[in-house]
Amino acid sequence: MFLIIVIAGAIAAMWRISTTQTATSSLALQQARAYQAARAGLEWGISSALGGACAETNPVFTPGGFSELFRVHVSCSSTPPMPIEEEGFSGVEFLAVKAWAEYGVAGSPDYTYREIVSVLEKP
Repeated sequence: MFLIIVIAGAIAAMWRISTTQTATSSLALQQARAYQAARAGLEWGISSALGGACAETNPVFTPGGFSELFRVHVSCSSTPPMPIEEEGFSGVEFLAVKAWAEYGVAGSPDYTYREIVSVLEKP
């Protein structure tokens, strides 16, 4: 009887470890996807900002190849042109592009969020 209880306890412990490991690897995969979605949004935002369309808020979009459950937000802010006399530039503008991607609903076990920020220098 003692041996059966010990073996049942070992089986229960291994089952719990297996369940935790599966959930952890699934969440890591979703986090990697959220990072790549945010990176795609950042690249899109940089392209738009350098093209002259730097806006505080941009519409939410879903990059191609990602599930409809990913929401990617991109924002851009700029500073007024500042002269840099040492370099001979009449004005340099700094653009801050921020992209963040979300999966799921906040508070749910599978919710993931990634945010990336990039600062650009535009003469």
